[in-house]
Amino acid sequence: MKSWCVLALLCLTCFCHGGLSCPASCKCYTKRAEVVCNEVPLTEYPSEGLLKNTTLLTIQFTNITSISEQHLNATPLLQGLHLYSNHLKSLSSHLLRGVPHLNTIDLTGNRLTDLPADVFSYAPLRSLVLKNNQIRKADADWLHDDSNLTWLDLSGNQLTKIPIALLQKSPHLDNLDFANNQLEQISANSLDSLSKLERLNLQNNKLHTLDASVFHNTRNLTSLFLTRNKLSKLPQNLFQGLTQLRHLSLDDNQLSHIPTGLLDPLNSLDEEGLDLTINPFLCDGKIEYLWRWLQKNKKKVFLPETITCAGPESLTGRSVMSLTESELKIES
Repeated sequence: MKSWCVLALLCLTCFCHGGLSCPASCKCYTKRAEVVCNEVPLTEYPSEGLLKNTTLLTIQFTNITSISEQHLNATPLLQGLHLYSNHLKSLSSHLLRGVPHLNTIDLTGNRLTDLPADVFSYAPLRSLVLKNNQIRKADADWLHDDSNLTWLDLSGNQLTKIPIALLQKSPHLDNLDFANNQLEQISANSLDSLSKLERLNLQNNKLHTLDASVFHNTRNLTSLFLTRNKLSKLPQNLFQGLTQLRHLSLDDNQLSHIPTGLLDPLNSLDEEGLDLTINPFLCDGKIEYLWRWLQKNKKKVFLPETITCAGPESLTGRSVMSLTESELKIES
C-alpha cells in the first residue's frame, strides 16, 4: 500500500513539473486544470502534451510567432488563454472554432498587425485584450453579430479612428480602452451603441476636440479618462447626463477655460475624482465659473491648489483657487 502511494505521489509531481503529461519546460496543475509556460525556450505553440481538460493556459515571454485553430483544438474545454509578451505576428482565421467555452483571451505585448476575418468569432468571449501590439485598424468582421464582449482593450496600438462598426457588434461592453493610440477625433455617433459602458479610457491620444453629443448614450459611465490629449476647448453640454460619473481626468491638455455649466452635472464625483492639473488656464473674466466651482467642490478635485494660471503675466503661476474677485475683475 505504501509503495502505491509513493508511486502516485511521484506521478503527480512529474505532471506538475513538466513530465510526460505536460509540455516540456511548462508547469501543469491538475486541480485547477491549468498550464503555465513562462519564460521557456518555446518557438512553437506547445500542442503536444496539453491535456484535453485544460481550462486555463498561460504562455508568456516565449518566442512563438503564430497560433492557429489546429493548435487550440488540443484543449476543447479551454476557458482562459493568456499569451502575454510573445512574438506573435499572426493569428489564423476561425481561431476559436475549437474552443466553444473560451471567455477570455489576452494577447498583450505581441507583434500583431492585421488580423483575419472571424478571428474571434465562435467562442463566447467576454474579455478581449489586444494591448501593446501594432494594430492600425480594428475590423468589425473580427466578431460575430451581437458579441458577448464586456471588456475590450485596444490600448497601445496605432489606431487613428474609433472602430464604430466593431463597437456596434459589442453592445454589452462595460469597459473600453483606447489609451495610447493616435486618435485625432471621435465622431458624434461613435459610442451610441454602448449604453452599458461604465469605463472609457481615451488618454494619451491626439484629440483636439469632442463633439457635444459623443457621450449622449453612455449615461452609465463611472470613469472617463482624457489625460494627455490636445483638448483646447470643450462643448458646454459635453457631460450632460453623466450623473453616474465618479472619475474624470482632463489633466495634461490645452484647456484655457472651462465653459460655464460644464461640470454642473457631475454630482457623483468621488473625493479627488476630478483631475484638471497641467492645463494652461487663462485667468481672465472667463475663469470665473471654474473659480467658483472649485470653491464649492474642493474635495472632489485632485490637488486643487496645483490648478494654476498660465496667464495673464501678472497672475502666472498663481493657484486659480487663491485668486480674489478683484484680481478677476468680478463685480460683487
